[in-house]
Amino acid sequence: MDLNSLFDVKGKVVLVTGGAKGIGRMISEGFVQNGARVYISSRDVKACDKAVQELNALGKGQAFAIPADFYKESECKRLADELKKREKELHVLINNSGSNWGAAYDEYPDSAWTRVLTLNLQRVFTITQLVTPLLEAASRDGNPARIVNIGSVDGLKVPSLETFAYSASKAGLHHLSRVLANHLGRRNITSNTIACGPFQSKMMAATLEKFQGIIESGIPLGRIGKETDIAGTCLFLSSPAGSYVNGATITLDGGSVIGSSKL
Repeated sequence: MDLNSLFDVKGKVVLVTGGAKGIGRMISEGFVQNGARVYISSRDVKACDKAVQELNALGKGQAFAIPADFYKESECKRLADELKKREKELHVLINNSGSNWGAAYDEYPDSAWTRVLTLNLQRVFTITQLVTPLLEAASRDGNPARIVNIGSVDGLKVPSLETFAYSASKAGLHHLSRVLANHLGRRNITSNTIACGPFQSKMMAATLEKFQGIIESGIPLGRIGKETDIAGTCLFLSSPAGSYVNGATITLDGGSVIGSSKL
């Protein structure tokens, strides 16, 4: 049982949606630093190009950009078609793209539900479905292809902020991941969720600027998440070490969920 091979992802083909910024960027770097071929996709073309340039400068794995607007089904299909032209297999799919919307309960707009649930939940299924043939092609006996869905602790507990659509979408994502684990596990593809606590990202930037100290005081480990936390968990789930994990929701939050429990 060699430690180097146990967590090896060298040469694996990985797709990270929303992989240019925030948590997605941390994940992308983790895979590139360990020799994987990483495809980054989001609607921000400039951010994708910048991330790819920076990641390729690391000189270990490789990074490529296929920008796409996931709100449009046609763009999801274009992403999958482009990936199929470039690769015969996809070893790892990281469904990370997401959006949020905060507003007071009495003012919360119906349009927020459409926007947030489309990207955070519906498009996870859309993209996964479209690239399933590539995932199946990468599957080997004892070494399945992997799907890692980036969820949230707000899908496990009642959030303190008024982000009704976001928390509902993440709870739905957690269960969708379990449903996919059952269905796709029979096709030798695993599906797992990482329920993230607070990390430094565009989505969390304003909240952390105002409340980071308060947030950290409620986390037993006393800090927000960092790059190695999310990258390491994704690498574990995508390596031989994680080949028997299927249908799990891993809470990656420094203990914030248990810290908020009233025992």
